[in-house]
Amino acid sequence: MPYSFDTIIERRGTSSLKYDFAAEHGHAADILPFWVADMDFQAPPAVVEELIRCSRHGIFGYTDAKKDYREILIKWFHKYHNWSPAANSLIITPGVVFAICASIRAFTKPGDAVLIQQPVYYPFSEAIHDNNRKLINSSLVLQNGHYCIDFTDFEQKIVEHNVKLFLLCSPQNPTGRVWHPKELTRIGEICLRHGVYVVADEIHHEFIREGFRHTVFASLSPEINDITITCTSPSKTFNLAGLQVSNIFIANRTLRHRFRHEVNAAGYSQPNALGLFASKAAYTHGAEWLKELRNYLEQNLQKTKAFLAQTLPKIHLIEPEGTYLLWLDFSVYGLSDEALDNIITKQAKIWLDSGHIFGPEGQGFQRINIACPWPVLEKGLVQLGQAFKDI
Repeated sequence: MPYSFDTIIERRGTSSLKYDFAAEHGHAADILPFWVADMDFQAPPAVVEELIRCSRHGIFGYTDAKKDYREILIKWFHKYHNWSPAANSLIITPGVVFAICASIRAFTKPGDAVLIQQPVYYPFSEAIHDNNRKLINSSLVLQNGHYCIDFTDFEQKIVEHNVKLFLLCSPQNPTGRVWHPKELTRIGEICLRHGVYVVADEIHHEFIREGFRHTVFASLSPEINDITITCTSPSKTFNLAGLQVSNIFIANRTLRHRFRHEVNAAGYSQPNALGLFASKAAYTHGAEWLKELRNYLEQNLQKTKAFLAQTLPKIHLIEPEGTYLLWLDFSVYGLSDEALDNIITKQAKIWLDSGHIFGPEGQGFQRINIACPWPVLEKGLVQLGQAFKDI
């Protein structure tokens, strides 16, 4: 059945983080938000119907995942990603960032080094600092509009700083890279060689463009599977972030027990009841909706590229391979990060994620979320064009 992704649904007045907290962030109330990575589309109809059914039941007591929940997930990953995680490897958490923090505490000690590759999803660095670990960065290298891994630097940083844990972002946020199996295998070999555990944040794994393929890091080999904490969630795929269910897979029994201990120590046990049933409905009935959504997002991307080429040719779009987040290079304007932010928020009156929050490599960049109805995205782009027309 066709789905109407062009329908504009009013989100203001719903305590939406994206829309209702502009003033708290120092912005005008009418600013158009394209920052935080949730979508302005309703969840699949089957999910909405299941939530209505559960709400009519009227009892929201302690709820946990039974065998069928694990079977649904395994079937999905086997069908769409050629990966069959063991049923007993699943641990449910309220979010991927929660799982990253639990992993940092489970597999490192205060003062230990944790490696990331900036520019990268900024909660990575926050999780490291907040847990009193040492942040080590092996920067991604931008070559001819394409981000690459400096494997020599990657391994040197691990050796020099005695790195214990690596946080992998795959697909990569904010650059949109979808890592090739050869790149991931080389990462895995280096980490195995030096006894480094890998937390693989694969939350954007369903948003892969035509011609590219997501490779589950843990699927590369039994040895790599044995050192990996795989973080997945329906939150990005089906726009369910507020229901707080993420599915974490850890094959290694010892690592799984250490991780579970940290989850228990945080006081978390049963998952959100509505989130659990929404997740089941999404993975059972959401495939066709997701297929049409990806087509719509590709149309948004092509329209955005055409607009930038015609109206804002100085802005360089890093060609994405995955995610619904675009990485825009404004560096040709020669503006400071503060000046760039001011033009975008005060003159264009749109709210993007400033590149510098993803690490120093992001200076001069901005991240824009295109997962919204085209009329909304077009309005934001027009306002951006007006703000930069004389610069």
